[in-house]
Amino acid sequence: MTIKVLTANRLTDGEVVWYGADGQWRETIEGVSIARDQEAAAELEAAGKAAMGANLVVDANLIDVEDRGGELYPLRLRERIRISGPTIDFEPRRKPAASAA
Repeated sequence: MTIKVLTANRLTDGEVVWYGADGQWRETIEGVSIARDQEAAAELEAAGKAAMGANLVVDANLIDVEDRGGELYPLRLRERIRISGPTIDFEPRRKPAASAA
């Protein structure tokens, strides 16, 4: 079995969050709870369902990661993008024109 971790989006602001070994949702993958077998994966999945039921997060998913010298590396491109932040600049390029009214 590959190593799995639990990720979701925080309901209040949409930020990507990771389920920590301390049972708290965190904004970085450092210190996450890691599932190395089916039993641990089932426990993480249950934690994700409970958090969604409590309206803390949405879209809780177990994802495959690889341990690269002590750093966790998501195997899917989607998750690598999510861990790195947006791929576009959210800064407006131009200001809206002032209303003539």
